[in-house]
Amino acid sequence: MQISETKNDGLARAYTVKIPAGEIADKVSAEIKKIAPQVRMPGFRPGKVPANLVRKMHGEAIHADVLNKTVRESVDKVMAEHKLRPAMQPAVSLGEDYEEGKDAEVAIELEILPAIDTPKTDGLKLERLVVPVSDEAVDEAVAKFAEGQKSFEDAKKTHKAGEGDQLIIDFVGKLDGEEFEGGKAEDAPLEIGAGRFIPGFEEQLTGVKTGEEKTISVTFPEDYPAKHLAGKEAQFDITVKAVKVPGETKIDDEFAKSLGLEGLDKLKELLKAQLEQETAGLTRTQMKRQLLDALAAGHDFPVPGQMVDAEFEQIWQQLQHEASHEEDPEAAMKEIEAEKDDYRKIAERRVRLGLLLSEIGQANGVEVSSQEMQMLVQQAAQQYRPEDRQRFMEYVRSEPMAAAQLRAPLYEDKVVDFLFDKAEVTEREVTREELQAAIEAEEGAEAEAKPAKKAAAKKPAAKKKADDAAEDEAEAKPAAKKAPAKKKADDAAEDDADAKPAAKKAPAKKAAAKADDEGEADAKPAAKKAPAKKAAAKKTSAKKADAE
Repeated sequence: MQISETKNDGLARAYTVKIPAGEIADKVSAEIKKIAPQVRMPGFRPGKVPANLVRKMHGEAIHADVLNKTVRESVDKVMAEHKLRPAMQPAVSLGEDYEEGKDAEVAIELEILPAIDTPKTDGLKLERLVVPVSDEAVDEAVAKFAEGQKSFEDAKKTHKAGEGDQLIIDFVGKLDGEEFEGGKAEDAPLEIGAGRFIPGFEEQLTGVKTGEEKTISVTFPEDYPAKHLAGKEAQFDITVKAVKVPGETKIDDEFAKSLGLEGLDKLKELLKAQLEQETAGLTRTQMKRQLLDALAAGHDFPVPGQMVDAEFEQIWQQLQHEASHEEDPEAAMKEIEAEKDDYRKIAERRVRLGLLLSEIGQANGVEVSSQEMQMLVQQAAQQYRPEDRQRFMEYVRSEPMAAAQLRAPLYEDKVVDFLFDKAEVTEREVTREELQAAIEAEEGAEAEAKPAKKAAAKKPAAKKKADDAAEDEAEAKPAAKKAPAKKKADDAAEDDADAKPAAKKAPAKKAAAKADDEGEADAKPAAKKAPAKKAAAKKTSAKKADAE
C-alpha cells in the first residue's frame, strides 16, 4: 500500500493510496478459504465444497466486501501515519477505471481541524446581573396562574355563547360529504377565543345556545400535520351539549388546596422558585454572552470550510422556514438573502467558538461521563414512539456523529461552567427589564459576527422569543445525520394529528436561526467531529468506492 500526499493547502489535505492488485487478490483468496467450510451446495458434503466453486458462485460479492474493507483500512492508515484530525468525514473515492485484477487507486480528500494554542483561562472578568424576585412579582404570578386554572359553570339555557365561554360539543367532520378518520369527537371542551382549534372553527360557534345543532365549514391550514387534510375545506356537524361561563376563582388557601398543596403560602413559594429559575436562566445567558464575546475577541484562527458550510446550511434552513411563515414570505426571503454573507460570518463564529471551547475542555479534563451520556440518550429517546425508542438508542450507539450531536450541548455547558468558576465574577442587582436590555445590548455589540439591526425591518428569524433560553440549548453538531427512527416519529405525529383534525397545530417555537447569533450555541464544543468512522466503499460492483 503506497500513500502519496497530493494536496497540503491550509486545512485542506488530499492523498492517493495505491493498493496492489496482488494484495487484494490474496485477501480475496484468504476470505474464500475462510468461508468455504460454511458453504452448502447440492452434491457436496458440508465443508467439502471446492474453493474454485465458491469463487465462481460468490467471488464477485467477496471481492466487493474485501475491497470495501481494504479501502477503509487505507483511510485509517492515512489518518494514523499523518496524525490527521478530520474536521468532517473524508471524501473517499475509487478510481473510475478500476476493475478486478488491477491495482486500486483510492483518492482521499479532507479538511483537518486547526492547531489551536491552548487558550488561557486566567484573567477572565465577568459581571453577573442578578434580579431579586419581589413579592409583587410573586403575587402577579399567582394571579396569572389562577387565571389559567379558571373553572366553568353551566350557563342559563337562553345564554348565547360569547368570548371566554366554554362549550361542550359533539362533532363529526366530513370531506366532500364523507366522514374522515379522526374527525369525530364527543363531549369535547372548546373555549371560544382560546385559539385551540383551527382558524374559523371557534368563531362560528359564537352565539350558540345549549342544545343547538349547527354545521360549519372550515379550511385546514396548508401546513396542517395531517397531510390528507392540509389545505382542504371540511364541514363539521356540531351538537352543543352545554354552554358554560367562567366561574370566579378566589385566590386563597382553598384554591391552593384544590391543587393538592398545603395552602396559599406553599403555592407562592413554588411560583417564586420558578421565577428565580427563570431569571437565573437570563443571568446565565447574559454571562455566557460576555464570556463568548471575550473568547471570540481574543482568538482568530482558520476554521474548516466544510464545518462552516454545514453550520450555515443549518442556519439557512431555519431562516427559510421562518421566512415562509411571515405575513409577506417573499419580502422576508429578500431580506435574508441580502444578509446572506452576514449569516455565513455567524456560522464561522459559531464553529470557531465551538472548536475553542472544545480545546479548553480537553486541555482541562472536562468530560461527559458515560452515565451522563446514557441519560442524554434516554431523554432524547422519549420524543419517539415507544416502539421506536430502542431503535433510536441503537442508532446513537452505532453512529459517533449522532452521539456527538447529543453530547455537544451538555459538553458546552460543562466547559462554560468551568470557565465561570475560573473567572473573577462581580454581582450587580438589576430589574428584569434591565437584564433583558443588557442581553440585547450585547447582541448589538457583536458587530463582526452579526448584521446591524435595521430599525424598521422585521427580522423573520431573529424574533426574540427566548433565544436567551436557546443559548443554553446549544445547537448540536451541524452535520449530524438524522436518526432513522426520527422519520417514523414524525410520521406518527402526523397520524396522531389525524385524531384531532379540529385542533390547531401548536405554533412552533421560533428558533432564532440567526440566533441573533445569540452567541449562544455559537459554541458547539463537541463539534469536533470524531475522526471519520471507517469509510465504507459503497458500490458492491466496486466501480465506485464512495466512502462515507
